Amino acid sequence: MSYQMAEELLKRRGVSLTSIAEIVYILQSAYYADLTEEECLSSVKAVLGKREVQYTLMTGVALDELAEKGLLPQPLQAVLEADESLYGADETLALGITGVYGMIGLTGFGYLDKIKLGIIGKLNDDRGRIHVFLDDLVAGIAAAASARIAHRHEGAKVYPHVTGTE
Repeated sequence: MSYQMAEELLKRRGVSLTSIAEIVYILQSAYYADLTEEECLSSVKAVLGKREVQYTLMTGVALDELAEKGLLPQPLQAVLEADESLYGADETLALGITGVYGMIGLTGFGYLDKIKLGIIGKLNDDRGRIHVFLDDLVAGIAAAASARIAHRHEGAKVYPHVTGTE
């Protein structure tokens, strides 16, 4: 799989890279006043450029599409159709994406999984299609891209001098 295939896979499922970058901007703009949406989009693209992210995306989307066609074995088919709240394989798969950028990626994912910001909420609430995996994968991509910005931002490399005793 390639970056272009990953982007096309997302587009086919109704997700633009811009919609993910918008989430990244919301997450990081409070910390970096000079952050641009272009930087956020660039970070999303960098995350999607990683082969393990591409494979994870491919796997999750394939499971969603197979479930839409009714091709999964029972009871898995019923679990995905219901988007069962105790089914955690979707989050587990997405966590593989967030792990690339450490704990900040993990906490960002947890936040996005809870509040369902932007396209994540649209995917989660879409009753015409099955997006059990995709909503979490998009949250994972956004969280990883957000963490990537935090790790790369110049402010992250500056440590204030502490004086006095405690």
